[in-house]
Amino acid sequence: MKIAITENDALAVVDMQRDFMPGGALAVPGADRIVDRVNDYIRIFEKRGRPVYFTGDWHPEKHISFKANGGIWPVHCLQGSPGADFCDGLYVPSDNRFIISKGVSEDFDAYSAFQGTALRKLLAERGVKRLYVCGIATDYCVKETLLGAENLGLRTVLLSDAVKGVNTVKGDSESAVSKMLGAGAVAAVFDDLGYSFR
Repeated sequence: MKIAITENDALAVVDMQRDFMPGGALAVPGADRIVDRVNDYIRIFEKRGRPVYFTGDWHPEKHISFKANGGIWPVHCLQGSPGADFCDGLYVPSDNRFIISKGVSEDFDAYSAFQGTALRKLLAERGVKRLYVCGIATDYCVKETLLGAENLGLRTVLLSDAVKGVNTVKGDSESAVSKMLGAGAVAAVFDDLGYSFR
């Protein structure tokens, strides 16, 4: 299946942060192995003049998602900490890119990049009608961001060769992919975009 990037398309790069990489506070297995492919997608959208939205956790010390505060996760992506920075090697264009911080309040968690952010407004301002989604984690923030886009009436493309899951329960990522496709998403890989850097 071939997909052409159009003037109504945008890319969401979900949570490519140090704390989610191997050795980080909430490491996603194999997350470092998708960085190059994520960069490929970023460069395609940059060359086509389409916006790229980088999402990231940006948590206060007493965030509700942390185990010490009754949540299920270890402390991660603290505001201003190295763990909240973009991961090593991630390509961030100088123009036409937007940073979306989520989970910024102590008492509000957000897996979706649409929860408590201006992402919906930003996409509307740019006339975005189809959102391509890549990043981590497949079974949490990637899934919820994509489903959030579907719920807003956007068409979605899951870039399945540029996602990795936490899989706290075996099979979570596969279930997440099934749910995304069931909601209307189209799965694609790099070759489907018919683009070459040569």
